Parts: sequence; structure tokens; C-alpha cells
Amino acid sequence: MAIFRNIPGLFSSDMAIDLGTANTLVYVKGRGIILSEPSVVAYHVKDGVKKVLAVGEDAKLMLGRTPGSIEAIRPMREGVIADFDTAEAMIKHFIRKVHKRSTFSKPKIIVCVPHGATPVEKRAIRQSVLSAGARRAGLIAEPIAAAIGAGMPITDPTGSMVVDIGGGTTEVAVLSLGDIVYARSVRVGGDRMDEAIISYLRRQQNLLVGESTAERIKTSIGTARMPDDGRGTSMKIRGRDLLNGVPKETEISQAQVAEALAEPVQAICEAVMTALEATPPDLAADIVDRGVMLTGGGALLGDLDLALREQTGLAVSIADDSLNCVALGTGKALEFEKQLRHAIDYDS
Repeated sequence: MAIFRNIPGLFSSDMAIDLGTANTLVYVKGRGIILSEPSVVAYHVKDGVKKVLAVGEDAKLMLGRTPGSIEAIRPMREGVIADFDTAEAMIKHFIRKVHKRSTFSKPKIIVCVPHGATPVEKRAIRQSVLSAGARRAGLIAEPIAAAIGAGMPITDPTGSMVVDIGGGTTEVAVLSLGDIVYARSVRVGGDRMDEAIISYLRRQQNLLVGESTAERIKTSIGTARMPDDGRGTSMKIRGRDLLNGVPKETEISQAQVAEALAEPVQAICEAVMTALEATPPDLAADIVDRGVMLTGGGALLGDLDLALREQTGLAVSIADDSLNCVALGTGKALEFEKQLRHAIDYDS
């Protein structure tokens, strides 16, 4: 009977999924990352019945531009599932896209979760993955996955500090001997930065812009520090003038973006300072030697490493492939499951 029980595993490609607030990445065992798409699902609603219209890249193009009959939803909020059914539909779509085999095969899937996720939130993620067709679902803490993906020697008896800035959360963790010694999860990330830019433009220039425009500003000229010349580069943006309600084009400078992002950047710096204060002295000494590693999409914000260096006095470096670190680390946990099994939770 045991032979038959293992048959689904023989035909499947086991996967690791970084179920992010902004993007979902899928790593297939032995093949690496083969899918990276926005965590967005678009529905067509007719007579109260929802039908999936698009998932990922195609659905993201519809955000903020849909007619009444179409709904574009982001099922992940702050690193955890906010809309259970939509998340399940999205995971199912991505598994099917990657797994071009018969429905007979069921993959084993490892998903990373924020350190601060509650047992209920963890159960929701596990349940969504199992309902989407996994034969077994394991969870790994995001800071551990990020540190593995960044190539940090987390199994050594020395302290390593990783700061993973995602779309919904920033995870700050001190790791030693392959596990978390101290971790703190703050619900500040790329989304909060976009919101800060939107509210700044509304306040200062009476201009209303959408999420995609705010994201473009952040990725093009976003910076965590005031430019040396007090202005920096600038870019043209379009939105709706709140005074007379007509569309308008204006210019925004790097100095204005730095001002807009001051609050979320400060929240990230404070989370790092709090983690350093709570770190045992011997591990703190190791972190002075090794510095802090930044991972996640938020690590690409201009001069964020310099802003952290000024606050902490420590060497701060950005991981080589910071955007994919968590997915790569979750994938490595899948490849080297025996060595890292203490970090993977299959049964909570």
C-alpha cells in the first residue's frame, strides 16, 4: 500500500512558493525560479457569479482601470491571505502554469510565511495550498528563507542579521545555528511606501494618482535620503487635479519623494534598532563584524543602505539578487530538506 501512496510523488515536480504581497514566485526543484508574476487576480462578475478572467501580469494591468463588471483583487495583504478564495484560485493557476503534467501528479509545496503570522493565518496559507492541489504543504519563516537565499552562513554558531523588505511587511531577524534567535515583523513595506507617495501628492500638490503611478515613482526616483543638492532628479507624472477635477501633468523631484518616504523608512530603521537592542551581546558582536544584509524588493530603494548605516553605525549590504532571495531560499530548503528540516513546519 505504501508504494501506491507514494505514486503521486513520482510524477510531480516539488515546488517552493514565495507567496508575496506584491509578487508570487515559484521555484521548481532542480529547475530554479521559473515563474514570477504579480499577486493579482481579475474576476468577471455576472449576476453575482465570479469567473476568473486573468491572473498575474495580465490582471495587474487591469488594477484601477476596470469597468463595473470586472474586479481586480490582490488576495495578499501584509504578507498573509486577505481573500481566501481568490488566493486559492491564484495558487491553483500558478501551479497549473508551472506543472504542465496530468492532474494525477500532486506536488509537495513549501511556502514562506512572515515571522509575525498568527497560527490562524498560517493555517489559511496551508489550507489554500492543499486545496490548490498540493499533496503536502510545508511552511518556512521568511527571514530564514531570505538569509538562505542571500547566501548567509545561518547554520554556523555565529550571529547573522537579515532585513527582508517585502511588499507588505519588513522582517528583521537575527539568526544563529540555523534558527531565529530574535525576529520582529513590522507591517511596513513597498505598499506602505506607495501609499505614502499617494498621500504626499494629495496633500502637497492636490494631485490624485493611482497605485501604479506611485509604484513607478518609487522604482524610478525613489530614495531614502535627501539628495545632496537638495533636489535630485525629477520625473513627469499625471493624475487628477483635486481642485477642479481635470487630469493634470506635473513634476516630482527626488527631494519630494524622500520627504514622502521619510515615515516608512524611519519605521524600518526603528525595527532594526529594536532588534539590535534585543540581541544577545555575543551575537551583537558578530553582527558588528558581519554587518546587516538587506533583501527583498524594498532593499532596492535608493540609498536605503546608507540611511540604515547612518542610524546603526553598522556595515549594511544589499543581497545580490535581493528581489528573488526569499524564493531562492525557499527553493534551497526544498533541495536540502534533510539538513534544514528543523526550519520547515509541516504540521501546525
